[in-house]
Amino acid sequence: MLKQCASASPDTLLNMSYIVFALKWRPKNFDEIVGQEHITTTLKNAILKNRLAHAYLFAGPRGVGKTSTARIFAKSLNCKNGITAEPCQTCASCVEISQARSFDVIEIDGASNRGIDEVRVLRENVKFAPTNGRFKIYIIDEVHMLTTEAFNALLKTLEEPPEFVKFIFATTQPHKIPATILSRCQRFDFKRIPLLKIIQQLDKIVLQEKIDIDKDVLLSIARASDGSLRDAEALLDQLISFSRGKVSVSDVISVLGIVQQEVLFDITERVILKDSKGTLEILNKIVDGGKDLGLFLSNLIEHLRNLMVAKVTKGDFSLIDLPQDICERLSLQARAFSLEEIFSFFNILVNTQEIAKRIDSLRIPLEISLIKLAHSKIKSAEANLPVPGDNKKDKPEEKTVSNNITQEEADCPTTDTAAGLSLEDIKRQWQDLLNSLSKVKMSVATYLREGEPIKLEANALAVSFPKNYSLHKEALERKENKLIIEKAASELFKTKIRFNFILSKEDASRDKSEASPLMRSILDTFHARTIKEE
Repeated sequence: MLKQCASASPDTLLNMSYIVFALKWRPKNFDEIVGQEHITTTLKNAILKNRLAHAYLFAGPRGVGKTSTARIFAKSLNCKNGITAEPCQTCASCVEISQARSFDVIEIDGASNRGIDEVRVLRENVKFAPTNGRFKIYIIDEVHMLTTEAFNALLKTLEEPPEFVKFIFATTQPHKIPATILSRCQRFDFKRIPLLKIIQQLDKIVLQEKIDIDKDVLLSIARASDGSLRDAEALLDQLISFSRGKVSVSDVISVLGIVQQEVLFDITERVILKDSKGTLEILNKIVDGGKDLGLFLSNLIEHLRNLMVAKVTKGDFSLIDLPQDICERLSLQARAFSLEEIFSFFNILVNTQEIAKRIDSLRIPLEISLIKLAHSKIKSAEANLPVPGDNKKDKPEEKTVSNNITQEEADCPTTDTAAGLSLEDIKRQWQDLLNSLSKVKMSVATYLREGEPIKLEANALAVSFPKNYSLHKEALERKENKLIIEKAASELFKTKIRFNFILSKEDASRDKSEASPLMRSILDTFHARTIKEE
């Protein structure tokens, strides 16, 4: 038995061990590199046009594909099929480079081989021709760690290397590399990988590996990875090892100590509601859960930034690196603030970071700041309400169906519920329902305020929204929001009611007669009139 184990090949032993995702899913060709298309396209074109430099510098954050790209580039240069942008992956050269055991592709760790003696050895070895491939390729990782003397010793070789030698330097800190070295390299700057592309890659992995996982987990992992796909794959590996069966969001919170996106929405809603106690309760749960308050504060500042962008771009979410449904929620929540308020809140939170540097605890200044936010005056909670006009000729005729619902729907007889509830009863108490919802979840009340109950049949109530309020409709159709509405309505009207949300055929009217209930209430209270916008 011992003899058999001793004679087992390295490949057999390798197959007996577990391969982590970061290695198993390492890209094998240019097309598999995620989020660096500007670099892979340039390298492939350089290969096709035979415009190859003798030295390259790959600079960028950790875990974004620098070393992987260097290996793929090396395979492209030494593949048996010739210099090609699509290495075969099967020849001896490609296999050896993929497994980091090629004699012609020498990978050097700049952190542990940083002295002048190591570079002198490299200079001597450069003179020897490659063993099997066309080129001898030196990949030096973290090249910025080399000493000044080592860089000076490398300079002459780098300037005039033998024609069969290529240098590929990788670094996370290009500013530490001498200008004399930089000027002799073609530089490629790798970017942090966008969050959505990391999610797509993780989704591909869990599908192929047949992993049972909540979709929200992938978003949490991608956010925690800070643009590093390698970190994201390592976190996914860790969570699978931690969980028993299905990987859930609670597993992410337990292992990574991160704050859910939902918490950021909730604490912002507490601010909108001026609920100081509620903000402190949420913060206390974060502390009790062992979360990093510094990370929470950074995430909250980022949330404010996203609210600002959503408000400025008005539906264009290209500048927010988050899934579409979250972007739409940001757009809706942003309507509760003016830009000046967002700027003010941002300054308060940034000052909190500065104060925390001078005291031992972040919790105290964070609590003070959250209470300050909750007591700030929110001036634009209804900033996006339709602006009513008082021009009589703009008013619709009394017979016009509200929100342009089809005449067939309007003429359809309304059926009371078993409890004797009518559509008119609901309309009379509609404001009471909105007030009740505002105590539970302000955003739901704000969205529903723009709707109008138009039809009650059996126990199903149809609520219509203007055509340009589709985001309101979609937000209220979310399962958790719809349950909140139906529960509040059932308690108020003493009977079970189902809600259906529909869109009318026209945009929100600017006529005073069709202003929102809140706006009509304000006008009536202050005996005011509106001035029509030009």
